[in-house]
Amino acid sequence: MQTSQWILALFVLLNTQICFGKQGPSANSSTATATVASAPLKVLLVAGGCCHDYAKQTQILKQGIETRIHSEVTIIFNPSKGTDATFEIYESDQWAEGYDVVIHDECSANVTDGPYVKRILAAHKSGVPAVNLHCAMHSYRWGNFRKAVNLGAENAGWYEMIGLQSTGHGPKLPIDITYEKSTNPIVKGLAPWRTINEELYNNVRVYPGAEVLAAGSQVQKINPKALKANPNAKPKVSKAVVAWTNLYGPKKTKIFSTSLGHFNDTVGDDRYLELVVRGILWTTGNLTEAGKPTKAYAIQP
Repeated sequence: MQTSQWILALFVLLNTQICFGKQGPSANSSTATATVASAPLKVLLVAGGCCHDYAKQTQILKQGIETRIHSEVTIIFNPSKGTDATFEIYESDQWAEGYDVVIHDECSANVTDGPYVKRILAAHKSGVPAVNLHCAMHSYRWGNFRKAVNLGAENAGWYEMIGLQSTGHGPKLPIDITYEKSTNPIVKGLAPWRTINEELYNNVRVYPGAEVLAAGSQVQKINPKALKANPNAKPKVSKAVVAWTNLYGPKKTKIFSTSLGHFNDTVGDDRYLELVVRGILWTTGNLTEAGKPTKAYAIQP
């Protein structure tokens, strides 16, 4: 080989080692696959209405969700304290466009406008997942809602989405929470716990397609008059479903609900927030079988 050829070969070899190193292409080279951060999960939180401190609870939920998963929570808040609270966002047929999941945290028991409620439900029928919290279970009800409402009835729409019908609650006392032996990863590894004073919502009907995930048991104090009439009277123990999933509409949209969450301290409890966040991830298909966020939405330490 001529001298000029040796020089050329040596130049090529050195250039190759500089670009790729001795072990081949570098992970930082332009030929490597770059890790691109995923967009945050878009969460719409709608809250307001009667009987709760929604001004604070929306902030507790936003912070609790965004610190646990890669997400962006948009709050729509109506400061009304009435049971007739409505939300301007629902006036549009495209109200849920751009969001991955909607959290219903409104308390609008006396909102009975059929077309308004149908617009809300249409988004979920078309595939937008929902997470329903506490008084959402007692919203948008009319007719003889104190009795079990049948599927397909004119006033059944909201219950069909939620998957359960409730009409009221008992006293504000601690609730013992136990989780069902379910294969659903929402409850994977979760331990029983006791709430502070809370409201145990009754169950009038659990609809087909709903899966019970957690139950609550509440020991209710004996009425003084009843105790006077019967000194041997024992406290009443009330039980009810407090967390469940549902598959809604023709697209089997994933729905998660919990009737817990009356007081700020409950909403801010890590055990409550863990349950809600898992519900969000499950409805959007981002919860692993181990009950953890998928890689795209896990918060890196």
